[in-house]
Amino acid sequence: MFVVPLIERKRDGAALTPEEWSALIAAYAEAKVPDYQMAAMAMAIFLNGLEPTELVEWTRAMLHSGDVLDFSEVTVPKVDKHSTGGVGDKVSIPLAPMVAACGVAIPMMSGRGLGHTGGTLDKLESIPGFTTALDPGQFRQVLDTCGLVLAGQSETLVPADRKLYALRDATATVESIPLISSSIMSKKLAEDLDGLVLDVKVGSGAFMKSREKARELAETMVGIGKAYKVKTVALLTAMDEPLGNEVGNANEIAESIAVLQGEGPSDLVEVTMALGIEMLSVAGIETDPGRARTMLEAARTSGKALEVFARVIEAQGGDPRVTEDPGSVLPRAPHRTDVTAEHAGFLRGLDALKVGVAAMRLGAGRERKEDTIDPAVGITVLVKPGAEVEAGQPILRLSYRHPARLEEALSVLDGAIEIGGEKPDSTPLILERVD
Repeated sequence: MFVVPLIERKRDGAALTPEEWSALIAAYAEAKVPDYQMAAMAMAIFLNGLEPTELVEWTRAMLHSGDVLDFSEVTVPKVDKHSTGGVGDKVSIPLAPMVAACGVAIPMMSGRGLGHTGGTLDKLESIPGFTTALDPGQFRQVLDTCGLVLAGQSETLVPADRKLYALRDATATVESIPLISSSIMSKKLAEDLDGLVLDVKVGSGAFMKSREKARELAETMVGIGKAYKVKTVALLTAMDEPLGNEVGNANEIAESIAVLQGEGPSDLVEVTMALGIEMLSVAGIETDPGRARTMLEAARTSGKALEVFARVIEAQGGDPRVTEDPGSVLPRAPHRTDVTAEHAGFLRGLDALKVGVAAMRLGAGRERKEDTIDPAVGITVLVKPGAEVEAGQPILRLSYRHPARLEEALSVLDGAIEIGGEKPDSTPLILERVD
Protein backbone atom coordinates (compact mmCIF):
# COMPACT_ATOMS: atom_id res chain seq x y z
CA MET A 1 0.00 0.00 0.00
CA PHE A 2 1.35 3.43 -0.97
CA VAL A 3 0.69 5.70 2.02
CA VAL A 4 2.29 9.00 0.99
CA PRO A 5 -0.53 10.08 -1.40
CA LEU A 6 -3.05 9.49 1.39
CA ILE A 7 -1.03 11.67 3.76
CA GLU A 8 -0.75 14.35 1.09
CA ARG A 9 -4.50 14.40 0.49
CA LYS A 10 -5.35 14.68 4.16
CA ARG A 11 -2.60 17.28 4.62
CA ASP A 12 -4.27 19.35 1.89
CA GLY A 13 -7.71 19.02 3.52
CA ALA A 14 -9.25 16.40 1.24
CA ALA A 15 -11.23 13.37 2.41
CA LEU A 16 -10.21 9.72 2.17
CA THR A 17 -12.62 6.96 1.19
CA PRO A 18 -13.85 4.29 3.64
CA GLU A 19 -11.79 1.69 1.79
CA GLU A 20 -8.64 3.79 2.14
CA TRP A 21 -9.12 4.33 5.87
CA SER A 22 -9.81 0.63 6.39
CA ALA A 23 -6.71 -0.43 4.45
CA LEU A 24 -4.49 2.15 6.17
CA ILE A 25 -5.52 1.18 9.72
CA ALA A 26 -5.32 -2.55 8.99
CA ALA A 27 -1.81 -2.14 7.58
CA TYR A 28 -0.76 -0.04 10.57
CA ALA A 29 -2.07 -2.63 13.04
CA GLU A 30 -0.03 -5.28 11.20
CA ALA A 31 3.12 -3.08 11.32
CA LYS A 32 3.13 -2.68 7.53
CA VAL A 33 2.90 1.10 7.91
CA PRO A 34 5.72 2.62 9.99
CA ASP A 35 5.12 4.94 12.93
CA TYR A 36 6.63 7.93 11.15
CA GLN A 37 4.04 7.76 8.39
CA MET A 38 1.15 7.33 10.83
CA ALA A 39 2.56 10.24 12.85
CA ALA A 40 2.36 12.38 9.72
CA MET A 41 -1.24 11.28 9.17
CA ALA A 42 -2.12 12.04 12.80
CA MET A 43 -0.71 15.56 12.42
CA ALA A 44 -2.68 16.05 9.19
CA ILE A 45 -5.84 15.03 11.05
CA PHE A 46 -4.89 17.29 13.97
CA LEU A 47 -4.59 20.25 11.58
CA ASN A 48 -7.51 19.56 9.23
CA GLY A 49 -9.88 17.34 11.19
CA LEU A 50 -12.06 14.58 9.76
CA GLU A 51 -15.39 14.95 7.98
CA PRO A 52 -18.27 13.25 9.85
CA THR A 53 -18.36 10.29 7.45
CA GLU A 54 -14.57 9.97 7.66
CA LEU A 55 -14.71 9.94 11.45
CA VAL A 56 -17.24 7.10 11.42
CA GLU A 57 -15.07 5.10 9.01
CA TRP A 58 -11.84 5.86 10.92
CA THR A 59 -13.57 4.63 14.10
CA ARG A 60 -14.88 1.55 12.29
CA ALA A 61 -11.38 0.72 11.03
CA MET A 62 -9.96 1.11 14.54
CA LEU A 63 -12.76 -1.00 16.00
CA HIS A 64 -12.13 -3.87 13.59
CA SER A 65 -8.33 -3.81 13.81
CA GLY A 66 -8.60 -6.61 16.42
CA ASP A 67 -11.15 -8.61 18.39
CA VAL A 68 -14.71 -7.41 18.95
CA LEU A 69 -16.49 -8.83 21.99
CA ASP A 70 -19.79 -10.66 21.62
CA PHE A 71 -22.18 -10.59 24.56
CA SER A 72 -25.28 -11.48 22.57
CA GLU A 73 -26.13 -14.24 25.10
CA VAL A 74 -26.41 -11.67 27.92
CA THR A 75 -30.14 -11.19 28.36
CA VAL A 76 -30.10 -7.92 30.33
CA PRO A 77 -29.09 -4.52 28.88
CA LYS A 78 -25.35 -3.94 28.53
CA VAL A 79 -24.22 -0.40 29.37
CA ASP A 80 -20.87 1.18 30.13
CA LYS A 81 -19.65 4.58 31.30
CA HIS A 82 -16.52 6.48 30.33
CA SER A 83 -14.96 9.57 31.90
CA THR A 84 -12.40 11.80 30.23
CA GLY A 85 -10.69 11.95 33.63
CA GLY A 86 -10.10 14.44 36.40
CA VAL A 87 -8.54 14.90 39.83
CA GLY A 88 -10.23 12.67 42.40
CA ASP A 89 -12.54 11.19 39.76
CA LYS A 90 -13.25 7.76 41.22
CA VAL A 91 -16.90 7.76 40.08
CA SER A 92 -16.70 4.50 38.10
CA ILE A 93 -15.85 2.50 41.23
CA PRO A 94 -19.06 3.14 43.21
CA LEU A 95 -21.21 3.81 40.12
CA ALA A 96 -20.73 0.48 38.37
CA PRO A 97 -21.83 -1.71 41.34
CA MET A 98 -24.82 0.56 41.99
CA VAL A 99 -26.07 0.29 38.41
CA ALA A 100 -25.30 -3.44 38.24
CA ALA A 101 -27.35 -3.92 41.41
CA CYS A 102 -30.28 -2.38 39.49
CA GLY A 103 -30.17 -5.08 36.80
CA VAL A 104 -27.74 -3.75 34.18
CA ALA A 105 -24.76 -5.76 32.88
CA ILE A 106 -21.61 -3.61 32.86
CA PRO A 107 -18.58 -4.84 30.87
CA MET A 108 -16.40 -1.95 32.02
CA MET A 109 -12.96 -1.57 30.49
CA SER A 110 -10.96 1.23 32.06
CA GLY A 111 -7.56 2.81 31.68
CA ARG A 112 -4.50 3.79 33.65
CA GLY A 113 -3.53 7.24 34.80
CA LEU A 114 -0.86 9.40 33.24
CA GLY A 115 0.18 12.77 34.64
CA HIS A 116 -2.20 14.43 37.09
CA THR A 117 -5.22 12.30 36.17
CA GLY A 118 -5.58 9.02 38.07
CA GLY A 119 -6.67 5.83 36.33
CA THR A 120 -9.42 3.48 37.49
CA LEU A 121 -7.21 0.42 36.99
CA ASP A 122 -4.47 1.82 39.23
CA LYS A 123 -7.01 2.54 41.97
CA LEU A 124 -8.52 -0.94 41.78
CA GLU A 125 -5.08 -2.56 41.89
CA SER A 126 -4.43 -0.93 45.28
CA ILE A 127 -6.78 -3.65 46.61
CA PRO A 128 -4.44 -6.56 47.50
CA GLY A 129 -4.61 -9.32 44.88
CA PHE A 130 -7.01 -7.52 42.54
CA THR A 131 -6.14 -8.15 38.89
CA THR A 132 -7.45 -6.11 35.98
CA ALA A 133 -5.63 -8.20 33.33
CA LEU A 134 -8.31 -10.64 32.19
CA ASP A 135 -8.35 -12.68 29.00
CA PRO A 136 -11.64 -12.74 27.04
CA GLY A 137 -12.77 -15.96 28.74
CA GLN A 138 -12.13 -14.61 32.23
CA PHE A 139 -13.78 -11.32 31.30
CA ARG A 140 -16.94 -13.11 30.20
CA GLN A 141 -16.96 -15.39 33.25
CA VAL A 142 -16.79 -12.48 35.72
CA LEU A 143 -19.51 -10.62 33.82
CA ASP A 144 -21.76 -13.69 33.79
CA THR A 145 -21.18 -14.34 37.49
CA CYS A 146 -21.32 -10.81 38.89
CA GLY A 147 -23.13 -8.73 36.27
CA LEU A 148 -20.07 -6.46 36.33
CA VAL A 149 -16.44 -6.74 35.34
CA LEU A 150 -13.75 -4.10 35.97
CA ALA A 151 -10.82 -4.78 33.68
CA GLY A 152 -8.27 -3.30 31.31
CA GLN A 153 -8.16 -3.45 27.55
CA SER A 154 -6.88 -6.81 26.29
CA GLU A 155 -3.94 -7.01 23.89
CA THR A 156 -6.18 -8.12 21.02
CA LEU A 157 -8.88 -5.46 21.44
CA VAL A 158 -8.48 -2.41 19.16
CA PRO A 159 -4.70 -2.88 18.80
CA ALA A 160 -4.40 -0.07 16.24
CA ASP A 161 -5.69 2.41 18.79
CA ARG A 162 -3.18 1.22 21.39
CA LYS A 163 -0.33 1.88 18.95
CA LEU A 164 -1.73 5.22 17.85
CA TYR A 165 -2.40 6.34 21.45
CA ALA A 166 1.29 6.03 22.31
CA LEU A 167 2.25 7.75 19.07
CA ARG A 168 -0.08 10.70 19.70
CA ASP A 169 1.45 11.21 23.12
CA ALA A 170 4.90 11.54 21.52
CA THR A 171 3.89 13.72 18.55
CA ALA A 172 1.81 16.55 20.13
CA THR A 173 -1.43 15.32 18.55
CA VAL A 174 -3.24 14.26 21.75
CA GLU A 175 -5.64 17.24 21.73
CA SER A 176 -7.28 16.39 18.38
CA ILE A 177 -11.02 15.92 19.04
CA PRO A 178 -11.48 13.45 16.14
CA LEU A 179 -8.58 11.35 17.46
CA ILE A 180 -9.75 11.55 21.10
CA SER A 181 -13.35 10.66 20.26
CA SER A 182 -12.47 7.79 17.92
CA SER A 183 -10.00 6.38 20.45
CA ILE A 184 -12.61 6.34 23.22
CA MET A 185 -15.50 5.18 21.07
CA SER A 186 -13.67 2.40 19.20
CA LYS A 187 -12.85 0.72 22.53
CA LYS A 188 -16.37 1.16 23.88
CA LEU A 189 -18.05 -0.06 20.70
CA ALA A 190 -15.87 -3.18 20.86
CA GLU A 191 -17.71 -4.10 24.09
CA ASP A 192 -20.96 -4.94 22.24
CA LEU A 193 -22.93 -2.37 24.23
CA ASP A 194 -26.59 -1.41 24.17
CA GLY A 195 -25.90 1.98 25.73
CA LEU A 196 -23.07 4.27 26.79
CA VAL A 197 -22.89 7.24 29.15
CA LEU A 198 -19.99 9.69 28.87
CA ASP A 199 -18.68 12.00 31.58
CA VAL A 200 -16.78 14.84 29.91
CA LYS A 201 -14.87 16.82 32.53
CA VAL A 202 -14.43 20.60 32.18
CA GLY A 203 -12.05 22.86 34.12
CA SER A 204 -8.53 23.30 35.42
CA GLY A 205 -8.15 19.67 36.51
CA ALA A 206 -9.62 18.25 33.29
CA PHE A 207 -8.20 17.56 29.86
CA MET A 208 -10.77 19.95 28.35
CA LYS A 209 -10.31 23.39 29.91
CA SER A 210 -13.16 25.17 28.12
CA ARG A 211 -16.84 24.32 28.05
CA GLU A 212 -16.96 24.89 24.29
CA LYS A 213 -14.27 22.30 23.59
CA ALA A 214 -15.84 19.86 26.05
CA ARG A 215 -19.20 20.25 24.31
CA GLU A 216 -17.58 19.68 20.92
CA LEU A 217 -15.96 16.48 22.19
CA ALA A 218 -19.22 15.29 23.75
CA GLU A 219 -21.22 15.99 20.59
CA THR A 220 -18.62 14.19 18.47
CA MET A 221 -18.68 11.05 20.63
CA VAL A 222 -22.47 11.04 20.89
CA GLY A 223 -22.60 11.34 17.09
CA ILE A 224 -20.35 8.29 16.68
CA GLY A 225 -22.52 6.32 19.11
CA LYS A 226 -25.65 7.20 17.14
CA ALA A 227 -23.98 6.17 13.89
CA TYR A 228 -23.47 2.72 15.43
CA LYS A 229 -27.03 2.63 16.87
CA VAL A 230 -25.72 2.61 20.46
CA LYS A 231 -27.74 4.86 22.77
CA THR A 232 -25.19 7.43 23.89
CA VAL A 233 -25.56 10.34 26.30
CA ALA A 234 -22.89 12.72 27.63
CA LEU A 235 -22.81 14.92 30.71
CA LEU A 236 -20.41 17.83 31.03
CA THR A 237 -19.28 17.96 34.67
CA ALA A 238 -17.16 20.52 36.53
CA MET A 239 -13.52 19.81 37.37
CA ASP A 240 -12.11 23.09 38.71
CA GLU A 241 -11.62 21.51 42.14
CA PRO A 242 -10.97 17.87 43.14
CA LEU A 243 -14.02 15.62 43.11
CA GLY A 244 -14.69 14.22 46.57
CA ASN A 245 -12.19 14.52 49.40
CA GLU A 246 -9.52 12.02 48.34
CA VAL A 247 -6.88 12.12 45.61
CA GLY A 248 -4.70 9.05 45.20
CA ASN A 249 -5.35 5.35 44.82
CA ALA A 250 -6.00 3.42 48.02
CA ASN A 251 -7.61 6.49 49.60
CA GLU A 252 -9.96 6.84 46.62
CA ILE A 253 -10.96 3.17 46.97
CA ALA A 254 -11.82 3.82 50.62
CA GLU A 255 -13.90 6.84 49.64
CA SER A 256 -15.69 4.83 46.95
CA ILE A 257 -16.57 2.18 49.52
CA ALA A 258 -17.98 4.92 51.76
CA VAL A 259 -20.32 5.90 48.93
CA LEU A 260 -21.41 2.27 48.60
CA GLN A 261 -22.10 2.27 52.34
CA GLY A 262 -24.58 5.12 51.92
CA GLU A 263 -22.09 7.81 52.91
CA GLY A 264 -19.39 9.75 51.03
CA PRO A 265 -18.94 13.42 50.14
CA SER A 266 -21.93 15.17 48.59
CA ASP A 267 -20.23 16.27 45.36
CA LEU A 268 -19.02 12.74 44.58
CA VAL A 269 -22.46 11.31 45.35
CA GLU A 270 -24.16 13.94 43.16
CA VAL A 271 -22.04 13.18 40.07
CA THR A 272 -22.35 9.43 40.66
CA MET A 273 -26.13 9.70 40.91
CA ALA A 274 -26.41 11.87 37.79
CA LEU A 275 -24.45 9.39 35.69
CA GLY A 276 -26.29 6.43 37.21
CA ILE A 277 -29.65 7.96 36.30
CA GLU A 278 -28.48 8.27 32.69
CA MET A 279 -27.21 4.67 32.66
CA LEU A 280 -30.54 3.31 33.88
CA SER A 281 -32.28 5.42 31.24
CA VAL A 282 -30.20 4.28 28.24
CA ALA A 283 -30.56 0.71 29.52
CA GLY A 284 -34.34 1.09 29.47
CA ILE A 285 -34.56 0.05 33.13
CA GLU A 286 -36.04 3.35 34.35
CA THR A 287 -36.43 6.52 32.30
CA ASP A 288 -37.96 8.66 35.04
CA PRO A 289 -35.07 10.48 36.78
CA GLY A 290 -36.78 10.55 40.19
CA ARG A 291 -37.54 6.85 40.24
CA ALA A 292 -34.07 6.04 38.88
CA ARG A 293 -32.47 8.03 41.71
CA THR A 294 -34.60 6.13 44.23
CA MET A 295 -33.41 2.80 42.79
CA LEU A 296 -29.77 3.84 42.96
CA GLU A 297 -30.12 5.20 46.48
CA ALA A 298 -31.72 1.94 47.59
CA ALA A 299 -28.90 -0.07 45.99
CA ARG A 300 -26.24 1.75 47.99
CA THR A 301 -28.05 2.18 51.31
CA SER A 302 -29.30 -1.43 51.43
CA GLY A 303 -25.81 -2.87 50.95
CA LYS A 304 -26.79 -4.55 47.67
CA ALA A 305 -24.32 -2.52 45.58
CA LEU A 306 -21.54 -3.16 48.11
CA GLU A 307 -22.24 -6.90 47.83
CA VAL A 308 -21.84 -6.67 44.04
CA PHE A 309 -18.50 -4.91 44.46
CA ALA A 310 -17.31 -7.53 46.97
CA ARG A 311 -18.20 -10.35 44.54
CA VAL A 312 -16.33 -8.65 41.71
CA ILE A 313 -13.26 -8.11 43.91
CA GLU A 314 -13.24 -11.79 44.89
CA ALA A 315 -13.84 -12.96 41.30
CA GLN A 316 -10.87 -10.87 40.12
CA GLY A 317 -8.53 -12.19 42.80
CA GLY A 318 -8.80 -9.38 45.33
CA ASP A 319 -9.47 -9.38 49.05
CA PRO A 320 -13.23 -8.74 49.51
CA ARG A 321 -12.70 -7.85 53.17
CA VAL A 322 -11.77 -4.39 51.91
CA THR A 323 -15.50 -3.64 51.58
CA GLU A 324 -15.95 -4.25 55.32
CA ASP A 325 -12.80 -2.65 56.72
CA PRO A 326 -10.84 -0.64 54.13
CA GLY A 327 -8.40 0.71 56.71
CA SER A 328 -7.05 -2.72 57.64
CA VAL A 329 -6.74 -4.03 54.06
CA LEU A 330 -5.56 -1.09 51.95
CA PRO A 331 -1.94 0.11 52.03
CA ARG A 332 -1.24 3.19 54.14
CA ALA A 333 1.56 5.73 53.78
CA PRO A 334 3.83 6.07 56.84
CA HIS A 335 3.91 9.88 57.05
CA ARG A 336 1.47 12.80 56.99
CA THR A 337 1.70 16.56 56.89
CA ASP A 338 -0.89 19.31 56.57
CA VAL A 339 -1.08 22.42 54.39
CA THR A 340 -2.81 25.13 56.42
CA ALA A 341 -4.66 28.38 55.76
CA GLU A 342 -2.34 31.40 55.81
CA HIS A 343 -5.13 33.64 57.09
CA ALA A 344 -8.82 33.57 58.00
CA GLY A 345 -11.56 33.97 55.42
CA PHE A 346 -13.53 31.92 52.93
CA LEU A 347 -11.91 29.19 50.87
CA ARG A 348 -12.64 30.58 47.41
CA GLY A 349 -10.71 28.11 45.31
CA LEU A 350 -8.68 24.91 45.35
CA ASP A 351 -6.87 24.40 42.07
CA ALA A 352 -7.59 20.85 40.88
CA LEU A 353 -4.64 20.77 38.50
CA LYS A 354 -2.12 21.71 41.19
CA VAL A 355 -3.60 19.19 43.64
CA GLY A 356 -3.44 16.48 40.98
CA VAL A 357 0.16 17.27 40.02
CA ALA A 358 1.15 17.38 43.70
CA ALA A 359 -0.38 13.93 44.24
CA MET A 360 1.57 12.68 41.23
CA ARG A 361 4.80 14.08 42.71
CA LEU A 362 4.09 12.14 45.91
CA GLY A 363 3.99 8.98 43.77
CA ALA A 364 0.23 8.61 43.26
CA GLY A 365 0.50 9.10 39.49
CA ARG A 366 2.85 8.71 36.55
CA GLU A 367 4.83 11.33 34.69
CA ARG A 368 5.89 8.59 32.25
CA LYS A 369 4.10 5.38 31.36
CA GLU A 370 6.89 3.26 32.85
CA ASP A 371 6.72 4.95 36.26
CA THR A 372 5.60 2.85 39.24
CA ILE A 373 2.64 4.06 41.30
CA ASP A 374 2.67 4.03 45.09
CA PRO A 375 -0.94 3.14 46.00
CA ALA A 376 -0.59 4.33 49.61
CA VAL A 377 0.23 7.99 49.03
CA GLY A 378 -2.16 10.81 48.21
CA ILE A 379 -3.90 13.98 49.31
CA THR A 380 -7.00 14.45 51.46
CA VAL A 381 -9.06 17.60 50.98
CA LEU A 382 -10.08 18.58 54.52
CA VAL A 383 -12.03 21.72 53.55
CA LYS A 384 -14.02 22.27 50.35
CA PRO A 385 -14.35 25.64 48.59
CA GLY A 386 -17.10 27.79 50.06
CA ALA A 387 -16.28 27.00 53.68
CA GLU A 388 -15.07 29.59 56.16
CA VAL A 389 -11.62 28.86 57.61
CA GLU A 390 -9.42 30.14 60.43
CA ALA A 391 -5.77 31.08 60.16
CA GLY A 392 -3.66 27.94 60.57
CA GLN A 393 -6.59 25.58 59.89
CA PRO A 394 -5.54 22.46 57.91
CA ILE A 395 -6.85 22.55 54.32
CA LEU A 396 -4.99 19.62 52.75
CA ARG A 397 -3.40 16.54 54.30
CA LEU A 398 -0.56 14.92 52.37
CA SER A 399 0.17 11.22 52.98
CA TYR A 400 3.68 10.45 51.81
CA ARG A 401 6.56 7.99 51.94
CA HIS A 402 9.66 9.95 50.92
CA PRO A 403 10.56 13.43 52.28
CA ALA A 404 12.06 14.48 48.93
CA ARG A 405 8.76 13.76 47.19
CA LEU A 406 6.93 15.73 49.87
CA GLU A 407 9.05 18.79 49.14
CA GLU A 408 8.26 18.50 45.43
CA ALA A 409 4.54 18.23 46.15
CA LEU A 410 4.55 21.21 48.52
CA SER A 411 6.26 23.37 45.91
CA VAL A 412 3.57 22.46 43.36
CA LEU A 413 0.82 23.42 45.82
CA ASP A 414 2.12 26.98 46.11
CA GLY A 415 -0.82 29.17 45.07
CA ALA A 416 -3.31 26.27 44.90
CA ILE A 417 -5.36 27.57 47.85
CA GLU A 418 -7.28 30.82 47.43
CA ILE A 419 -8.72 32.46 50.55
CA GLY A 420 -10.73 35.70 50.41
CA GLY A 421 -13.05 37.86 52.41
CA GLU A 422 -16.25 36.94 50.57
CA LYS A 423 -17.94 33.59 50.20
CA PRO A 424 -17.73 32.42 46.58
CA ASP A 425 -20.84 31.79 44.53
CA SER A 426 -21.74 28.12 44.31
CA THR A 427 -21.31 26.57 40.87
CA PRO A 428 -23.15 23.55 39.48
CA LEU A 429 -21.41 20.21 39.14
CA ILE A 430 -23.54 19.07 36.20
CA LEU A 431 -23.05 21.70 33.52
CA GLU A 432 -24.79 20.29 30.48
CA ARG A 433 -26.38 17.23 28.89
CA VAL A 434 -25.67 16.18 25.31
CA ASP A 435 -27.73 13.52 23.56
